[in-house]
Amino acid sequence: MSSHGLGTEKTSENEKAHTNVPSTHSSASGEEKQKDSDPIKKGDIEHGGSPISPMDPSQFPDGGLEAWLVVLGCFCSLFVSFGWIGVIGLFQEHYQLNQLKDYSPSTVAWIPSLEACFMFLGGSWVGRIQDLYGPRYLLLIGTFLHVFGLMMASISKEYYQFLLSQAICSSIGASMVFYPAFACLATWFYKYRAAAFGVAACGSSLGAVLFPIIFLRLIDRIGFGWTMRTCAFLILFLLIIANFTVKSRIPPFKTPVKLVDFVKPLREMPFLLLCISMFLYFLGLFVPFTFLTIEAIHQGMGSTLAIYLISIMNGASVLGRTIPSGLGDKYGRYNVLIVQAWLAAIFDLALWIPARSNAALILFAVFFGIASGTIVSMTPALVAQISDVRQIGIRTGTVYMFVAVAVLIGNPIAGALITENDGDYLHLKIWAGVTMVVGSIFLMASRVSLAGWKVMVKV
Repeated sequence: MSSHGLGTEKTSENEKAHTNVPSTHSSASGEEKQKDSDPIKKGDIEHGGSPISPMDPSQFPDGGLEAWLVVLGCFCSLFVSFGWIGVIGLFQEHYQLNQLKDYSPSTVAWIPSLEACFMFLGGSWVGRIQDLYGPRYLLLIGTFLHVFGLMMASISKEYYQFLLSQAICSSIGASMVFYPAFACLATWFYKYRAAAFGVAACGSSLGAVLFPIIFLRLIDRIGFGWTMRTCAFLILFLLIIANFTVKSRIPPFKTPVKLVDFVKPLREMPFLLLCISMFLYFLGLFVPFTFLTIEAIHQGMGSTLAIYLISIMNGASVLGRTIPSGLGDKYGRYNVLIVQAWLAAIFDLALWIPARSNAALILFAVFFGIASGTIVSMTPALVAQISDVRQIGIRTGTVYMFVAVAVLIGNPIAGALITENDGDYLHLKIWAGVTMVVGSIFLMASRVSLAGWKVMVKV
């Protein structure tokens, strides 16, 4: 079926048809399997006596105790996963000035880059397991790996030990709680999906605000090891809540795992352009998060205030994750995201490059945090908008496979530009800004492939 017009007001009926496609595993054995995959609840019968699929837009609760408990669980999951990834700049600064001071910035940057990469790369297989078996075992195993990895990082001394514990083990665990939470949330909300995603995504902002403060307050009192263990215990507590509250409204459906499942969505032009856009955009998006602190110290800012820049940036992103998400439900998610994407790129080029004073760097942290917060929170809502609800898990994972490669290579390239430019950060800032500009152009192309060149259309 053509994907043109999805997400617009004029084609809402097409959306309904898209989300009401019969289950793919029911064709072989008829109505019996359909009953197993789409259980009929009381009241889910039309006047004509035909069952209404749970994927029909009319069947999404869009509220209620169960739905909001899932939002709570998703909030906790994002607090400890993306919220933790949001403070990678803290560890770039700490390791570069302490345990790994003998290594170049580009080499140290592989730790936060691999950390972000493995979390996003998990979407290539976590999403598929989510579609097949549901979220329960993913959340349990992810909880163990995330906490265990950070506990091991707390006793690490060598470069390779930080890579194995924090960059790989912990981040794989983070991915196993991040994707199920978002995928499950999408099954409970339809009309207010972007708003629900925005509220849940505030968890990542709050986590990214609090973790640097916890780190800064504790490291001089109890040392690096116990500071990391304190963060790990906090993560464990929140993930216990997530394990009890996150669940999918749609039962898992057992279908054979095929490699083509991961690439088949790329045949759709809007989805392909969205993936390219996210790849290009995330090449630069994480650069300020990783290097702003150490660059501020290089500019003469005190180390304590420089660390707080991470909290300021992520605190400001709360506005970017909530207000634009609500506007996305009203005016179109693509429309709002495109505006915010351009703003983030402009802030990088127009504010960060000329920034020399503490006030200018703080101002950049605030404005960039607001704009970038929308990119993080609304991207899954865009995927859901152009996807069958039963395919959200794997399609979200496909998008984040592109993101994973981008964050893996983006920061080391930026770090190498510092070395090549004799310690100056100008080329790094240009790299980040230009990649975000090109990513914004491809995001606009994805919108055009959905709704054409009409500007005043909700998409």
